[in-house]
Amino acid sequence: MTHFYAYNPRSATAESEPYAESSEAEIDAAVRAATAAAAAWASAGGTARAALLECLARALETSREELVSLADRETALGVQRLNGELDRTAFQLRRFASLCRAGGPFEAVDDPAVGGAPPAGHPPMRRLRVPLGTVAMYAASNFPFAFSVLGGDTASALAAGCPVVIKAHPGHPALSRRTWALAQSVLAELGLSTGLIGLVQGSSPAVGLALVRHPAIAAAAFTGSTRGGVALWKEAQARPVPIPFFGELGAINPVLVWPAAQTDELADALAASITLGCGQFCTKPGVIVLLQGADTAAFVARLGTALAQQQPHPMLTAGMREAFVAGVKRQLAHGAKTLVQEADTAQARRPFLAEVPAATFIAEPELREEVFGPSSLVVHAGGAAEAADALRALGGSLTVTLHGLTDDAEGRATLQAAMAVAGRVLFAGVPTGVAVTAAQQHGGPWPATTAPQTTSVGDAALERFLRPVCLQDAPDWVWRALPT
Repeated sequence: MTHFYAYNPRSATAESEPYAESSEAEIDAAVRAATAAAAAWASAGGTARAALLECLARALETSREELVSLADRETALGVQRLNGELDRTAFQLRRFASLCRAGGPFEAVDDPAVGGAPPAGHPPMRRLRVPLGTVAMYAASNFPFAFSVLGGDTASALAAGCPVVIKAHPGHPALSRRTWALAQSVLAELGLSTGLIGLVQGSSPAVGLALVRHPAIAAAAFTGSTRGGVALWKEAQARPVPIPFFGELGAINPVLVWPAAQTDELADALAASITLGCGQFCTKPGVIVLLQGADTAAFVARLGTALAQQQPHPMLTAGMREAFVAGVKRQLAHGAKTLVQEADTAQARRPFLAEVPAATFIAEPELREEVFGPSSLVVHAGGAAEAADALRALGGSLTVTLHGLTDDAEGRATLQAAMAVAGRVLFAGVPTGVAVTAAQQHGGPWPATTAPQTTSVGDAALERFLRPVCLQDAPDWVWRALPT
């Protein structure tokens, strides 16, 4: 039996307690149990689905002290941040519960019969959506509640009528197992199959690969690194029966700042955003594109001063620390000039800031790779056209933020460039912080995601796990048999 060990970010050492890695037989058993529960759950109405989601939210809140303590020990994210994240996770569960009660997963398009021959004439038709089936859910490291065992992917899949088998993140195994145990208790109390929410774990790629390869898995949802996500996505497409793979991968999240918006207040806000969560947010502003103005030098100096004063907590895993160091070295090796680089310790990574001309940024692909951690790259553009070229060179991103955009030809062209590469375009504030709302779009063109037409946050997240079906000339009993 293979074992792995949790990482203690505060001491930068491995914990002594071993965790058993799930075997192929255990993965198979979890998927089979979920699949056995699939038909009954797909037939469950909105009230039953909502009841489960609401009970899961209450279970998290009831066990708050225990869960936050476990999460802080394994992630060093701090109890204030973790309490807020637990609140967000409970909110997500309840929001999808409200969608179920309102009938969101069961919405249909009725097309009454029209007399005559096609194409104008047609029999009565109704287009509705049905659950895909068992979903493999890959938990993220940087959000141990909100993008983990009972996070948004799990909540939206359950709301859509799909069972889930969760690949727990090895960065917080004790928390994952305890959260899953709570879910199992809730399922048992409600008289539901405990197979509806399965869990597998392990630090080796073999566990994740075995899960996505299982023939009974109907879809997969992933939040994490580009490298890991692409590997799983390729496996999903290489199966004898390919499946949808909804991967949220790396993102640079450029911030474009026109001269009039280059203020001390924005510099301070960006410094805080860059280091929030030690820069381990998928929406961290990794590139700041500045159009040159009279105060640009002062803005960069203020940003550097504010960034140097930040005190990020330790990074989540040893692998992330190593990748951050490698990313900084890569930028320096390809033309970036250091502005801020504080001394590091074994436990923490200090902020890093560098700058580069836009022409170099566009010419050097290595400068456009994500550096996951408390760092950002200032790109100096000669004008709006060059700033737009920098955006296009970056490719897909979860967000683009535009400060000081003007209502003129250059402003409109820049807006079009931003909308072409981002899932969310901001005109104020910073990109970190993703609200769970009806209009939210947390996705973007490749390489930000593998499915840019979907979102992993917000009400529309459940649409990932529903497949359209048209029923034509159906008798009345069919409508009575469908869940509502």
